[in-house]
Amino acid sequence: MEIDTGNTAWLLVSTALVLLMTPGLALFYGGLNRSKGMLNMMMMSFSSIGLVSILWLFYGFTVAFGEGGKFIGDLGQYLGTKTFVGESDLWGETGIPLYVFIAFQMMFAVITVALISGALSDRTKFAGWLVFAAGWATLVYFPVAHMVWGGGLIGGDIGALDFAGGTAVHINAGAAALALVLVLGKRVGWPRESPKPHNIPLVALGAGLLWFGWFGFNAGSELTADGVTALAFMNTQVATAAALLGWIVVEWVRDGRPTLVGASSGAVAGLVAITPACAFITPAAAVLLGLVAGAVCALAVGLKYRLGYDDSLDVVGVHFVGGWIGCLWIGLFGTASVSSLVASDGLLVGGDATLLGKQALGALIVTVYSFVIAYALGFAIDKTIGFRISAEAEVDGIDVAEHAESAYDLSPSTGGSGGGAFAMAGIGATRPAPEPTDAAEEPAEPVSEKVAG
Repeated sequence: MEIDTGNTAWLLVSTALVLLMTPGLALFYGGLNRSKGMLNMMMMSFSSIGLVSILWLFYGFTVAFGEGGKFIGDLGQYLGTKTFVGESDLWGETGIPLYVFIAFQMMFAVITVALISGALSDRTKFAGWLVFAAGWATLVYFPVAHMVWGGGLIGGDIGALDFAGGTAVHINAGAAALALVLVLGKRVGWPRESPKPHNIPLVALGAGLLWFGWFGFNAGSELTADGVTALAFMNTQVATAAALLGWIVVEWVRDGRPTLVGASSGAVAGLVAITPACAFITPAAAVLLGLVAGAVCALAVGLKYRLGYDDSLDVVGVHFVGGWIGCLWIGLFGTASVSSLVASDGLLVGGDATLLGKQALGALIVTVYSFVIAYALGFAIDKTIGFRISAEAEVDGIDVAEHAESAYDLSPSTGGSGGGAFAMAGIGATRPAPEPTDAAEEPAEPVSEKVAG
C-alpha cells in the first residue's frame, strides 16, 4: 500500500492542532488561577509536553497500540528504539506513515496528563508533579488507551464506543484529579477564601485556542478526510456552541448575570462532552448534548463546596462530569445511520439499553482504575519526596517558591518590566542610579500595590 498524501496531510495538520491545545489549556488554567500561581500552573502543562512526549515515543505507544492483550499491547512491537520509515511502515489501511499516527496520539497523551493539573493549583510541588505525571501516564493513561482504542478490554471485549477520548482522556483525567485533591487537601483558607480568576481575557483566549485545536482532536480521529470527518467537525462546533449557551443561561437564572468565564467554561464543557460521541450521533442530538452538558456542568462545579473537595479549577465538574455525559449520550442517541461502528441504536432512537449499558460499564472501569492508581501514586509521593508545598510558600505565592519567577513584575526597582528570576537576582540591572533631586521637588507618586489576583 502506498502513502495517501491527502490523509497524511490532514493528520499532520490535526496533530499540530492537538498540540496547540496544551498551550491553550495553559492559558485557560493560568487565567483562572491567582496571579502569583499562574506560572506554576502553566509550567505543569508545558512540562507535560516535554515529559510525556518522550515516554510516549519510547514505550507509551507500544503499550497503548501494540497488538494483543486486554490491558496492554505488545511491549516490543513499536518500541521507540526501533525506526519506522519504510514503505511498509503505515498505520492500518489509512495510508498514513506510522510516525504520523504515533505523533497524533502522542498529543492526546500529553493533554490528558496536563488536564489533571487544573485541580491542583497553588499547592503542588513541581518535583512531585513530574513524578506523578510520569507514573500516571505509564500506569494509567497508556494501558487505558489500549483498553479503549487498542483492541483491549473496553473497546474490544465490552464493545464500548469512544471516538476521540471521553473515557480515555476526560473521565480518566477527571478521576485522577479527584483522587489527588483528596491526597493534597484543601488550599489554605479554602472555602472561606475562594480566589477569583486573575486574568479573564487569558481565560477566553485559552478557551478559544482549545476550541480551535479540538477540531483536530475530534475530526482528526477519523484518520481520513471523509463524511465521518465532516460529521465529527460539525458536531464539535454545534455541541460546543450549545454548551456555551447552556452554561450562561444557568448563570443568568441563578446569579442574575452571564459571565465571560462562564461562557468560556461552557464551551470547554461542550468540547469535552462531544468528544466521545462526535461520530456516532446526528447534529441535532449534538446540539441537545451541548445544552445538557453546559447546564449540568455549570451546576456540577458547585458540588465541591457541598462535598468539601478543593478542585481548584473544576476539572472534576467539567471534564469528569462532561466526559460521563458524552459517554452515556452514545448509549442514548448513537445510531447506525451515521456510523457503522454503532452495532445497536441508542435507547432514545429506537434501540434498547444494550449500548447504554456498555457505555456505562466502560466509563465505570476507567473511573475506578484511574482513581485508585492516582490515589496510590499521590499518597506514595506525599509520604516520600512530598507532594505539597508549605503553607507559608502557598500564601506567599507558589511561583516564587517553586520557580523563582513571577508572571507580573511590577516592582519599582525593575521599572515594571523585570523578568522573573533575572529581576529577582538583579541580573541585567545596569541602569545608573538616578541623580539626586532637589529637596523641594514633589515626590514621585507611589506605585499601587494592588494587582490582580
